[in-house]
Amino acid sequence: MISPIFVGDYTDLSNHTVRCNRIFNQCNPSQLKKSFSDINEFAEGELLLVNKPYKWTSFDVVGKIRNAFKPLKLKVGHAGTLDPLATGLLIICTGKMTKQIDTFQAEEKEYTGTMTLGATTPTYDLESEPEQKFETSHISEEQIKQACRQFIGDIQQFPPAHSAVKIDGERLYEKARRGEEVERRPRFINISEFEITRIELPELDFRVVCSKGTYIRSLVDDFGRALDNGAYLSRLRRTRSGSFKVTDAWEVMELVNVIRELKIVEN
Repeated sequence: MISPIFVGDYTDLSNHTVRCNRIFNQCNPSQLKKSFSDINEFAEGELLLVNKPYKWTSFDVVGKIRNAFKPLKLKVGHAGTLDPLATGLLIICTGKMTKQIDTFQAEEKEYTGTMTLGATTPTYDLESEPEQKFETSHISEEQIKQACRQFIGDIQQFPPAHSAVKIDGERLYEKARRGEEVERRPRFINISEFEITRIELPELDFRVVCSKGTYIRSLVDDFGRALDNGAYLSRLRRTRSGSFKVTDAWEVMELVNVIRELKIVEN
């Protein structure tokens, strides 16, 4: 077992604290999983933390909650997409709180996950089968540490070809699925912390704190290239967004059942 490797950039801690305090003062995380007494509270505006299940899309979660309110017509939206194979924190806003989605979405995110070295996939994750394969037995702790350092701070990242990024009004994954060449435009992101928490080759567990717009799939693919190897994302969980943590989140059906019970009381 190799000891965990931590690399971090602390240059932006003051700005991060200001952002977190702004959100914290608006919606105290400790009070989010509360008891509701009136269905109309959701129309006035609620922020709900939800633990997105494996293989659900973010829209699946929104749709499930929105349908639970029927026949009440209520705005429901989320503040930051998670890929279907990812789990973890999804911020859901209802009613008037949907006006704050952009604010919540702009906050930094924390993820934990597992990458598998020794191969690549077209989607950079388990949505597609491994292609190129590489030997991994020669990879050392020092090489992994050096690779980590390359991704700390402000960096340029290309989104995956199989992603929801729009170019000229069309999502990249739509072109990729048709087998067309995809134009990927770089974006600047920030990685403030990147920690390898377990090394059992070909698997590496990691924790990363990053800015809005970061594709962890791309980070993993780039990490493999930095090792002159291949890597794909085999597990991902969002554990935090701003001051909000997945440990304070509702399970989807737990929240849906609360909403249904409130409708019964209302009638």
